[in-house]
Order: sequence, then structure tokens, then C-alpha cells
Amino acid sequence: MAKVDINTKMITLLGDPLKQSFAAQMQNCGYEAAGLNMIYFYTEVNNEHLADVVNGIRYMNFAGFAVTTPNKVKVLEYLDELDPLCEKMGASNTVVKTPEGKLVGYNTDGIGFIRSMERDGNVKIDENIYFCIGSGGAGRAMCSALAYYGAKKIYITDVFEESSKALVEDINKNFAPVAEFCPAGDFSKVKEATVVLNASGIGMGSHIGENPLPKEFISKDQFYFDACYNPAKTQFLLDAEEAGATILNGLGMSLYQGAAQIEYWTGQEPPIEAMRQKLLDIISEK
Repeated sequence: MAKVDINTKMITLLGDPLKQSFAAQMQNCGYEAAGLNMIYFYTEVNNEHLADVVNGIRYMNFAGFAVTTPNKVKVLEYLDELDPLCEKMGASNTVVKTPEGKLVGYNTDGIGFIRSMERDGNVKIDENIYFCIGSGGAGRAMCSALAYYGAKKIYITDVFEESSKALVEDINKNFAPVAEFCPAGDFSKVKEATVVLNASGIGMGSHIGENPLPKEFISKDQFYFDACYNPAKTQFLLDAEEAGATILNGLGMSLYQGAAQIEYWTGQEPPIEAMRQKLLDIISEK
């Protein structure tokens, strides 16, 4: 780990739970490879105390901070400015603290997701129909990016129907009229999709071994993506793989979005290959 001194710039990840995250190892590897005097660490916090933590960061030696579940939407209330894409998405995973002390929100989840789908999954974004389970921060970023990059159709469902309805409305208003609401538990539209996405968080943390999608809706001709990457194969992906479908986890999404974060925080080109190797090493140890 890099030597910490008075000039070390800090980055922290705000979320709960965080025990499944590899972000600190990947980011700190990236900083070391790039020769940056920075350190990345975890802060477990939920919506209840988020405002207090964000306010504290304003007065400390931070370059910015990262945001994950369940704080990606709520954090917008405490920022000074939003990047246009972040504002349209309605969620932020990356906050830059400017030299003037302003907190500016960005979203690299969408960038990471699209790059991973294209580079790692060989998915042509504008040639597919999508069914997404989950409409929180990650789901917002993924579906918004899909609409931005030309998806034909996006069906969205969530156990919290107000959330999925709001996301459908926002996408159709801010990006393109391609989103359609599906009631909680209604998977009838899955058969129309060529790509099925899990952005619900079910399958990780306390929900390991659970699948939000009943097996009978899985088709071998579909592509299955889970935003989770620890475990490497959630039950969602295991069931899809068993059915003969092509699968991809969220490792690449994490890599590409993390690399984009370093660009925002430092203005420097991120050492992607060093970061990729670090993530692969971590996965191989599990």
C-alpha cells in the first residue's frame, strides 16, 4: 500500500453492505500503478446518516467519493452540481470534490455497463430487447445507458413498483420512449427479451442463493447479465447457464466504471490492465 502522508488524497465508498466489494483493492492497485498519492477505503453507511458523512467529507482531504447501494439516488440531495448524464439518470456513483470545495456528481455505472456488454459480452446494444429486474441506482444507470445508446425496448420490473414506474417515466421523458413498466412478479415479457438483466441485488450478501427470476422463464437463446460480481456466479447466472444461455457477471462493469472514476478524480488515464489483473487475482482467490 502507498505511504500515507499529509498530501494523500482520500476516496471512500459509501454504501451498505460493503463486505462483498472488491473496489478498494482494485482502486488502490490502480493508484499505485499510476503513481498517485491516493488511498481508497470503505465507509458503511445507509440513507439515515448519509447527509452527515457527505458533509464531513467537505472539510477533509478528499478528492471525492464513490457511492453504491442503497445511496446512489439519495446522495443527489447533498451535492452542489450534477453532470448532465448523471442528472438525467437520477443516480450518482461518483462524486468529485473540486478545488473550490464543490461536490459534483457523475455516473460511471452506465459507462462501465455499456463497455462491458460490448467488449466482454459482444452485445450490440441497439440490436436487442431488454428485460431488467431492479430499478434502484444500478438499474437506473443500466437502463438509462441502454436507452441512450439505442436499445430497441426495455421492460423494467421491481418489487417496489413506484420505483420501476418512476424509472420508466424518466427514461421515456429524458432519453427515448423505449421503456415499459412490468408489475412486480409479472415475468410474461421475459420471453420477448433477447437480454435479461439482474440489477436487484438479489443473489449477493444476505440473498446469496436466491434468484429473482423463476427458472421456467429462462431461455437458452437469451443473454443473461448480473450486475453482481461477488459471488462470481449468482443463482440468477447459474440457472441461466444450466439452461444453456450465455452469461456475464458485473466484473467488467465494475472494472470499466472504476477506471472512469479514476479519470474523473485525477484527470489521468487509468491503468486498466493493472486493475483488470487485480480483479482477476481477487476472483481466483475466492
